[in-house]
Amino acid sequence: MSVTTGIGELPADPILERRALIQSIARGSLARRAVVSRLMLGVCGLAFLAASTVLVWIVYLLVAKGFHWISINFFTQDPLTPTVFQQNLLGGIRNAIRGSIVIDGIALVIAIPVGIVAGHLLAVSENVFANAVRSTAEVMTGLPSILFGIFVYEFMIIRFHSHFSGFLGGLALTMIMVPVIMKASEISFRAVPASIREAGLSLGLSKGVVATRIVTPAAAPGLLTAVLLATSRAVGETAPLIWVIGNNYVATWSPYKQQTAIPIAIYNGILNGASPLQQAYAWGSALFLVAVVLCMNLGSRLLAAFLRRERH
Repeated sequence: MSVTTGIGELPADPILERRALIQSIARGSLARRAVVSRLMLGVCGLAFLAASTVLVWIVYLLVAKGFHWISINFFTQDPLTPTVFQQNLLGGIRNAIRGSIVIDGIALVIAIPVGIVAGHLLAVSENVFANAVRSTAEVMTGLPSILFGIFVYEFMIIRFHSHFSGFLGGLALTMIMVPVIMKASEISFRAVPASIREAGLSLGLSKGVVATRIVTPAAAPGLLTAVLLATSRAVGETAPLIWVIGNNYVATWSPYKQQTAIPIAIYNGILNGASPLQQAYAWGSALFLVAVVLCMNLGSRLLAAFLRRERH
């Protein structure tokens, strides 16, 4: 294609020619792309329907089989052993609730500062060591959680002759939580505009003050989400705790004694229940655990939305 003017022929604009060619090809494949788009939307819809059906079915089972076990005694009594004359003598899960608070609390106290500090350092670092730490975190998030329990068991109990305790359970959960918090925190810190950091430095503030007083509050909603993701995963973990916390049928706040946790109570009730009634009783514990995780998710999302609104 060429353009005729008063001074002769000029070559056609290659950009316009390329655009016309692309539009022609796009018109030719429009029907095929529309069919593929509808097909993929249908597949996504079917996948969503399947996942929703499974979720609704699980929630229905939890409510139908677990709700009638919920009572004051369920939360305020330690588990009891049924007898021939008192088959309904089941007690409650007070020991598991206290154990979960102790174990998860230890993990949070250790994992939150370590994960957030590491995430901030990764956000401002681009070197071989930082890339190695990122790769290690990626690998750790994909490992089966039971490996962390085995590691703590082998390292602390076998080699250093430590006793089964809630503290060791907290260490195992810490190893699960730190990589999750680290990765999500790095993303949150990178999302903070560089101009905010530069403005603080231009005022003569030290890097530490800028990080703690300016950047961290700006990234607070993302950091809250990071902690939520790690906590939601750790609260329901069973496999690593089986190796290191032992078992305790009496409620205690001591992290240096054997403990139990809500996932362990569910596991023991289903597999090791002395009677079918004890096995059915585990559904109440499962319903309570799901309710706790749901409340944590909703509460943290509302708080994160509130912090974003306050920041803007």
